[in-house]
Amino acid sequence: MKKVMLKTTLSLAVTLASTQIFAAGFAINEQSISGMGTGFAGRSSSADDASTIFGNPAGMSRIKREQVTGGAAMLDAHTDISHASSSPNSGTNHGDMVPFIAVPMGYYVKPIDDKWAVGVGVYAPFGLVTDYEGGFAGRYFGSKSDVKVVTLQPTVSYAFNDKVSIGFGPTINRIDGKLESNLSITQAAGDGEVKIKGDDTALGYNIGVLVQATDSTRLGLTYHSKVKYKLEGNTKVNYNVLGLIGQNPNQKYDASLDLTTPESVDFSVTHQLDDQWTLYAGSTWTRWSRLKEITVENSGVPGVLNGQFGSITEDQNWHDTWAHAIGASYQLNKQWVLRTGLSFDQAPTNNVDRSPRIPTGDRKIFSLGAGWSPTDDLTIDVAYSYLREEAVTVNNSNDRGQSYNAKYENWANGFGVGATYRF
Repeated sequence: MKKVMLKTTLSLAVTLASTQIFAAGFAINEQSISGMGTGFAGRSSSADDASTIFGNPAGMSRIKREQVTGGAAMLDAHTDISHASSSPNSGTNHGDMVPFIAVPMGYYVKPIDDKWAVGVGVYAPFGLVTDYEGGFAGRYFGSKSDVKVVTLQPTVSYAFNDKVSIGFGPTINRIDGKLESNLSITQAAGDGEVKIKGDDTALGYNIGVLVQATDSTRLGLTYHSKVKYKLEGNTKVNYNVLGLIGQNPNQKYDASLDLTTPESVDFSVTHQLDDQWTLYAGSTWTRWSRLKEITVENSGVPGVLNGQFGSITEDQNWHDTWAHAIGASYQLNKQWVLRTGLSFDQAPTNNVDRSPRIPTGDRKIFSLGAGWSPTDDLTIDVAYSYLREEAVTVNNSNDRGQSYNAKYENWANGFGVGATYRF
């Protein structure tokens, strides 16, 4: 019982990790459209526009004019499910559980003088939506999820000289989640439903250093802090078997979950070969090993049900990950710059604990992009990314004889459009 109820309760950390925005675990990469074009290879060293507030706040020192950058990344994800088996032996395996979604972003930077700059950014660092079909064979281990994290980051940067600058921004992070799953205690009683929602607001920070090592080479290092949440909400259970033991089939319990999103360190290099070619390379380390287990606390549960619905724990045993990327841009003329990139991203999950909510594996991402500047004041950026994951297996079971085993193959197309206006 504990295994199944955790997957149908406030397990937001698990839900967020379902496929498949272009970053490992439940992180989102898409905070910059210009960066998306190079596969985010120069995320902490490029400082091409105001989106450097996320990539490296020290990069604001390179922005000499007040500017606004905004845009959105769209995701079209697909999944092939094969070799599926389940108990009870019923249900469908259509895959394609991620609807077409958009991830917006917006930034503003204002230089104060030659040393100081201030700015503010709004972006999504984590989150995803998944929605399996109603008769999904693995519905007891996850069916529908809608989780969002939105971050507001006021930021300041300081240039010590024309070589070294630093930047810092506290982050105000809002998490909001809604989950649905099926529940069946006995096959004769049929399926019930579990619906959960929870939210919290918590603080973190983003700090970076930018070094102009030579006239043509720039180094960037950015640290994104962990954020500790205590989600508060409720768990609603509608299941007719409860009536057999003298309980109302419609139950509602207060629920809470402690969740820590991980810290990450990003290092990248930007090297300008000549007036036309610029090369980028970078690596990101993320401390996913913080997610060892998830414990959900439901309060107000009657004594007869407390052993099933009270406190629920499940092991996750995620591991730390590395992501690596290389990229290049070509300044075709004054108006046009072309970009490309290739990324390799590890998944934090393991073959023992992977579920239908997190059917992800290591991934490769190929990106293309372009920037068009019709005037000195305006730049419009577009980007496209293609993601392909290694095939992975899901092997889930619980103490009531229910199980779900399947092979998942995931891929996705990402599209981005944005604009920067300089005042």
